[in-house]
Amino acid sequence: MATLLAALLTVLSAPVSAQAASGGGIGAIADALRSDPVYTVPAAAQVLPGDTADALRARIRASGKPVFVVAVPADSPLAAAGSRAAVLSGLREQVGRPGVYAIAVGRTFDAAADASVLSRARLATLKSDAQAAHQGDGPGLFTAFVDAAVAEAGQGSAPAREGRASAWSGLAVVAVVIAAGAGTILLVRRRANARRAERARRELEQVRPVVDEDITAYGETLERAAFDPGAADSDDAMRADWTSALDAYERAKSALATAREAGDVRAVGEALDDGRFALAALAARREGAPLPQRRPPCFFDPRHGPSVRDVRWAPADGAERDVPVCAADAARLDDGLDPEIREVPGPGGRRPYWEAGPAYGPWAAGWYGGMLLPGLLLGTTLGASMNMGYPADAGASEMGDGGFGGFGNDAGGGFGGWGGDAGGGWGGDAGGSF
Repeated sequence: MATLLAALLTVLSAPVSAQAASGGGIGAIADALRSDPVYTVPAAAQVLPGDTADALRARIRASGKPVFVVAVPADSPLAAAGSRAAVLSGLREQVGRPGVYAIAVGRTFDAAADASVLSRARLATLKSDAQAAHQGDGPGLFTAFVDAAVAEAGQGSAPAREGRASAWSGLAVVAVVIAAGAGTILLVRRRANARRAERARRELEQVRPVVDEDITAYGETLERAAFDPGAADSDDAMRADWTSALDAYERAKSALATAREAGDVRAVGEALDDGRFALAALAARREGAPLPQRRPPCFFDPRHGPSVRDVRWAPADGAERDVPVCAADAARLDDGLDPEIREVPGPGGRRPYWEAGPAYGPWAAGWYGGMLLPGLLLGTTLGASMNMGYPADAGASEMGDGGFGGFGNDAGGGFGGWGGDAGGGWGGDAGGSF
């Protein structure tokens, strides 16, 4: 048996050594991706362990979707190959296939996609959702992103296994030999899952009182609206707005009642945001005023309702950025006064929500969405903990849908991702890490 193992390891050492500890450059990785949708190296095992890589590989191949995954350590040649945009574009060009490309260099994650496979808006949402739900958890982040990508990406063909059957057969034999250790591995994984579940429960309990406050405040707003659908001056449009507002209230309460982790409360904010807009539209109809435009809620406290305009504002010791504000807070800022800021429980007592811990990330995302939130939270404690994919010195103008530009003869459109990466390298980039 020892001789057999030695022989097998000698045979298998070639493909393993070809993926050196630090990983290859763009060309080498692109070559590998043409036949295998997942590329990783042992030095990146903390971010993408072998068992997770195998599971993702099987998931992608079974789906038939053109999804590609790369995980290499921070000292990989990719780290010196240019900006995230350049690396992703380079891989796409050299692989030569439209698809969704997800890359982690060290603990910095980003992804891009051809518009013909996945829209820029959905790509941004998939990235933000995966990062917000799996801070510090590389395997969880990749699994969540790939699961969502294969579910939503357009049809394509995943790389075939080509000539690797013999290598995988050898690995299967080795797996049988080391099966005795599988129990230990499963035990470790169960304990890790239990720790993650406990952390998720603690984060939910931390944020639950704030969500309760949101729902209560919205219920009080409904009462103050005092709308009578049967009144003579009520019309069908008003009744439709009122029904939407009531439905949002029920959705929010149901979402909180069924929440099992902090990430679940995002649905509460989304429902209440819908409801507050419906109430704003109802108020405009009743007053005979122009209907409001759909805008994000007031940045300083979403309970203030939809914003009316953007203003320049900076947190303590932070850079200025454009934030959406309600009419009352806009007037206070115009008068040189402080806005009414939402404070939540955090380390050391109540403080502005953007200075609270990562448990409030899904709560904020529910109100402000995956595309808008990163620019609003630049330079704040919550923004740093969420690491939504923007460099620390990015400006508010980088909050658009971004993109890496087109590929000339690619009839499917541009290769879309998040903008804002002005050409800096991967190293030391505060954005996009987990």
